[in-house]
Amino acid sequence: MGRRRKRVASGDGVLPSPRKEEKAPAPPRKEKKKKTDIGKVFINISIGLCIFSLIWFFYALYMRSSLARRVVTLHPSPRVLDANSSSPAVSPERYWGSYRPQVYFGMKTRSPRSVVTGLMWMRQFTDMDGNLRHTCEQGDHLQGYGWIMHDGVSFGVQEIHDRDFTLTTEFVKRMGGDHGGDWTWRITAKQHSIASSAPVISLMFYASTDIQGSLQAHVEDKNRLSSVTGTSEELGNFKITFGKPTAGEGAGGKYARYNFLQTRSPGLDKLTDIVKNSLNHKFVFSPPKGEKRSYFAVDSYKVTNHQNQQKDPKMESDFVVHQVTVQTPFQIEVLFESGSFRERPNQLVGSVLTDELEMRKMAFDEKFEGIFGLQAKGFTLSQIEFAKAALSNMLGGMGYFFGQSVVQSVYNEHPVLYPEGPLFTAVPSRSFFPRGFLWDEGFHQLLLNKWDSQLTQGVIAHWLDLINVEGWIPREQILDDEARSKVPSEFIVQHNENANPPTLFLALQELLEKRDAQPESLPSQTMLPFLRRLYPRLQIWFEWFNTTQAGPITNSYRWRGRDKDTNLFLNPKTLTSGLDDYPRASHPSADERHVDLYCWMTLASGVMANVARILGEPHQVYENTHRTLNNNDLLNELHWSENLHTFSDYGNHTQAVSLQQEKVFVPPGQPRHQFPVSRLVRSVRRAPKLQYVNALGYVSLFPFLLHILTPDSPKIEHILRDIRDPERLWTPYGLRSLSRADPLYMKRNTEHDAPYWRGPIWININYLAVRALHHYGSIEGPFKDKAATLYQELRTNLINNVYKQYLETGYIWEQYSDSTGRGQGSHPFTGWSALTVLIMAEEY
Repeated sequence: MGRRRKRVASGDGVLPSPRKEEKAPAPPRKEKKKKTDIGKVFINISIGLCIFSLIWFFYALYMRSSLARRVVTLHPSPRVLDANSSSPAVSPERYWGSYRPQVYFGMKTRSPRSVVTGLMWMRQFTDMDGNLRHTCEQGDHLQGYGWIMHDGVSFGVQEIHDRDFTLTTEFVKRMGGDHGGDWTWRITAKQHSIASSAPVISLMFYASTDIQGSLQAHVEDKNRLSSVTGTSEELGNFKITFGKPTAGEGAGGKYARYNFLQTRSPGLDKLTDIVKNSLNHKFVFSPPKGEKRSYFAVDSYKVTNHQNQQKDPKMESDFVVHQVTVQTPFQIEVLFESGSFRERPNQLVGSVLTDELEMRKMAFDEKFEGIFGLQAKGFTLSQIEFAKAALSNMLGGMGYFFGQSVVQSVYNEHPVLYPEGPLFTAVPSRSFFPRGFLWDEGFHQLLLNKWDSQLTQGVIAHWLDLINVEGWIPREQILDDEARSKVPSEFIVQHNENANPPTLFLALQELLEKRDAQPESLPSQTMLPFLRRLYPRLQIWFEWFNTTQAGPITNSYRWRGRDKDTNLFLNPKTLTSGLDDYPRASHPSADERHVDLYCWMTLASGVMANVARILGEPHQVYENTHRTLNNNDLLNELHWSENLHTFSDYGNHTQAVSLQQEKVFVPPGQPRHQFPVSRLVRSVRRAPKLQYVNALGYVSLFPFLLHILTPDSPKIEHILRDIRDPERLWTPYGLRSLSRADPLYMKRNTEHDAPYWRGPIWININYLAVRALHHYGSIEGPFKDKAATLYQELRTNLINNVYKQYLETGYIWEQYSDSTGRGQGSHPFTGWSALTVLIMAEEY
């Protein structure tokens, strides 16, 4: 190995030059620079972007799919009601009932696929062939119909006044066995005194399964259906026996003709059509002392047209009809007997039925007076009968529905079906609104809670069990084909951004007050577990309102879902508020603040704080929210118009609007019919601006109606002035919904849309007004005496007019004319209009 040479430094520090034999080191070679392949870089970036895009695309798809599913995903907390809560094992006394409010008379069970029973009838030998009555229809022009007694559980008595005769339908239930026991109907027909001759009537009693179960007809004398036996998963074995007509209890039989039909039905909504399509005029009615005449009857041999349609046999149901044609007066009984009721003492017919009916009527009268005390208040017998009918119609208007709503969110391209579920609810109107409405229900339960708190708990539980994971409840419950057949198609789909006033908090407030007043009662003792199961759903419901309906500034609120087509509407409707066409800001925008929703949220936050406190849950957030919203200074800042001296909405608004005939240009010489029909469209004469909406009416009163104003608030003086002013809200019949001085008073909203909340008198808001006057007239404050005086006047006016209209027309109405007091709108309307009973009883 060679050794390393030492370097020797010269004196001047310069290294010695290398020796000759040593070569100088070669200079370092320069490396060639690699050329950048731009194409490869571009490809790599493109691949990366594609991968990222695909990930983002699938993530967006997943998120959209996830968000789309939320609208049909129920809230995960345990249901308030157990799955079998309506079963005969748990609630036998409420299992059977008149839970088909959409028909004049019928019964079913509180189960998803109930066997249904019902009554149809028609007057024979008239110039109105085919005048079949079945579903409650305003077009039938009956002189009146409704329950005059109904306890909501065990019995009911109804009167149906047709043109020249009256049908009285009665039912009584008897507990026993494992499937809700027995029941009996009694139908009594009497001619009116003005009838020129005794009418001949055909009654058609029917039974139908709903997909599951079977029915077997038992026929005697060739064409008389004596009974029907059947079986179903929910009822086990049962038998329905059809009695023969008599002239009355204990009287002999009457001449009658019989017919029957046994077929299959594709759905409960088709029953009327099947019967109509089975009618034949070949049968002869020939009483011993009368002429022979042909009459219409169901033909058991006729093929109905629905059989020719393509259908799934598994989705069909047994349908049996028993027709009896007889001359008035007469009485017929129909007996249902449960196969599991093996030790019944006797049959519930004849004198046994009469005794049971009398016993139930007496118990009803005693309970009614004990709760409402109308006799002690000096009301006449006729007025008390009216009040009993109002309550009974609400109880008889309870329906049990099962099915799916049709819903849609912004993430759903098309409407989708909500999860199946039950709803036990009171309906506003058996003829026009025979289904559940969220904001109506809170008012219904103010009355029903006085009668039966457990019923109210059950109804609230059913509604809250429908809530989805977002905290949304569809505001209108259209759950099956039978319900959908009564609803215009544009109202069927429910949108999850749309609210409805949370009036169930009003009912909850009443329940809590009743619990405090009657702590030893059974409903009060069951209240704590009820509230505990309800609470998670109340929390998400309140949170949904507090976020989705928030206004443009802190602590303000805005209804979503206003009509967006400002060209066709004089004032775009706000259906979600419950007040439909009540004037809001003329040009919908995100800048709006709605005073009525602010007040509903004030009420809701107070109830939430109370419930949380009772359950020992954290309540400070609700307390703080309530304290903030209940602050009259904040309310005044957001909604008091100093110029108008009233509480108001705020938004982009102008009063200078009107409906004008649209101008359609038709070129000379061209036929007019080839061009669009001229419509009424909105004309805006002055541009809108952000301001208070200068409409005085029901919305202006909400801080007063829901007791948000302090007793010494100077705003009460202005409100009482407006209430009593005949040029504004006061009438001899109740408070009108919109001031007579308002430019939109009684104005149509479109050429086809008559005024609805623009003047007529509504009983639900008048109830709140009477309640508020009673409240402020009972506590110390500078306006106590004025409020007390107005309370007496308004209460008297409302009672007198609703009662008078009932006597004159046979109905309680949806609304009342502010100029004449006459009932108008849908009828019978024994939803919130039945709150007249509470006004009479002074139960607030």
